Amino acid sequence: MFKIFNSGGLLPMSLLTVLLVALFFAAWKAPRWVKEIGNSALVLGLLAPLFPLYQLFTTLQQVAGARSEFSGLFDLISPSVLFSAKALLIPVIYGMCIYLVAQVVRIVQKPRL
Repeated sequence: MFKIFNSGGLLPMSLLTVLLVALFFAAWKAPRWVKEIGNSALVLGLLAPLFPLYQLFTTLQQVAGARSEFSGLFDLISPSVLFSAKALLIPVIYGMCIYLVAQVVRIVQKPRL
């Protein structure tokens, strides 16, 4: 479990975990914050992979600029390295799960008619 947590990026996964703990605390003490915490987790989960993607594309641009002939992406980077970028989806999935938990908590806490 820690391996998945670490491969998702220590900072975004830690922030998402703090939001998950805050969600459970808000469900108990401040129910009005549940929606905002869930939305924050979703946005953070969606924004987390953008920074590593920017670094990846910057590096690819530098490598492609250094080569005189460029015939394709797979000449620059091996497919195994390229497909290992699936770790970028870990914070997205985690943020969506926290958002789903927030929605379930909101449904449970809604007053019944």
